[in-house]
Amino acid sequence: MAVHLAEWLNLAIRWLHLTVGIAWIGSSFYFVWLDNHLTRPAEGDASGELWSVHGGGFYHNQKYQVAPAKMPADLHWFKWEAYSTWLSGFSLLVLVYYVGAQSFLIDPAKAPLSPAAGIAIGLAALALGWLVYDGLCRSPAGANNLTLGVFWFAVLLWAAYTLDQLFNSRAAYLHVGAILGSAMVGNVFRVIIPNQRKVVADLIAGRTPDPRLGAAAKQRSLHNNYMTLPVLFIMISNHYPMTYGAERPWLVLALLGLSGVAVRHVFNLRGRGQATGLAIAVAAILAVASVTYVTFEKGGGAAGAAAGSVTYAEVRPLLATHCAGCHSPHPTNRAFAAPPLGLAFDSYEHVRAAAPRIKAVAVDAQVMPLGNPTGMTAAERRQLGAWIAAGTPR
Repeated sequence: MAVHLAEWLNLAIRWLHLTVGIAWIGSSFYFVWLDNHLTRPAEGDASGELWSVHGGGFYHNQKYQVAPAKMPADLHWFKWEAYSTWLSGFSLLVLVYYVGAQSFLIDPAKAPLSPAAGIAIGLAALALGWLVYDGLCRSPAGANNLTLGVFWFAVLLWAAYTLDQLFNSRAAYLHVGAILGSAMVGNVFRVIIPNQRKVVADLIAGRTPDPRLGAAAKQRSLHNNYMTLPVLFIMISNHYPMTYGAERPWLVLALLGLSGVAVRHVFNLRGRGQATGLAIAVAAILAVASVTYVTFEKGGGAAGAAAGSVTYAEVRPLLATHCAGCHSPHPTNRAFAAPPLGLAFDSYEHVRAAAPRIKAVAVDAQVMPLGNPTGMTAAERRQLGAWIAAGTPR
């Protein structure tokens, strides 16, 4: 019964995370698009306006660069979309990777961490990520978005590499995504909303708002816009083990993350009516580089397999050590009364039939054996993958 309740809780939080994430990202994309399409109004003190039609009605948007002369009676604040996305995402991180740290966070073949140590490292990574990013924004580098972006990318690349040395690769990916998500919601909670509150307070008090408050909020909002697509990729990456299961998963993450940034830049340039040819070329090159690297890596493994002639006799001890505890007619793992999914690796025929599944979870995704209690090494995974790539020779 507890298992079913945990699964339902996982589904509910994941569904909530997706729903509020769409609301947050949708509003972010819309306001960047709106900013890029504003035109100078024919009259009035607004800095820009846009007429649009949607759903059978006409809309008239006006923007005031600093603030309107008079405080409106009704003012909508876009904040709970961001807060709800982070809270639901963090809840998922806790439910899957911290409650299940032994199985889904730690890989003893990489680092002999206790669950408590792994959780502490994960939480510290989120906090340190925000402190470093916010410090960069407030430093001289923060005056130029491109310079800031280069430094922030270097920090994220280092985080991806370091976390991959400590956690299993899928957990490392998710923590990089959580660092990005925490920076984004930190922008809303610590800069954008507080600055807007100060502007409102000045209007109510009859003071002229400081234009630097709006400029800082706008800059952080733009940063969030560029971080969105990399975060979305990481959210779905656990379904694609060829990314985090690569030999250097941090490199694949870097290439695909930069691809997302380049794609976002294409849309922003197009919205401002500027040339997009170079940005499209860069996005295409980064995407092709990602696919080429992963394909070359896997292809190289297959070529090595053919040359080495790995046989079933050589991988059978690996299966006995790392898989048979669960996947046998009578599992020695007390968590299972019968082999999971009915897969028993007690003969060549059974193993050969399950080879695609074995490759997916043990070689590409590297999530099996669950929690890696037997300490299956990267070299052993490569050998198993080489045997499957060679056609599972007897």
